Amino acid sequence: MVIQIILIATAVVLFVFFIRSSHSVRTQAFKRIGFVIFLFLSLDAVLRPNDTTWLAHKVGVGRGADLLLYMLVAAFAFFAINTFLRFRNLERRFTDLARAIALRDAQAPSADPARGGQAHDTTQTPAFPAQAAREESPEPETSLSGGSSR
Repeated sequence: MVIQIILIATAVVLFVFFIRSSHSVRTQAFKRIGFVIFLFLSLDAVLRPNDTTWLAHKVGVGRGADLLLYMLVAAFAFFAINTFLRFRNLERRFTDLARAIALRDAQAPSADPARGGQAHDTTQTPAFPAQAAREESPEPETSLSGGSSR
């Protein structure tokens, strides 16, 4: 069938295209253009279902509804790959941000033996107010079972 070749080729091209350049400007432009084309084809399928049936017969599918189902499977695969790549990119950015904050807020160890070798400079204002509140109030001791020790 012609539809099998078309769907397999589409899946391979989408996979290679989005894996190689998932966040380039060119890829984002193709995504937007593809979405607009998908919207127009969806409107055409709703307004003129005979066109979908005609196209289905041309590519070797029995009904237009089956062709729409195949196209929705391809669209869902595109959406899934796109979402996966976005989340992977966001996770990478969050990791870089957390590392940058950790490096920015890092303090050198103190050489003062009276303080036990720990650096705690009280003259600096912490970057986050919640951090200051945690540093000022001692945490209660707890046992392994989660209750407080007596």
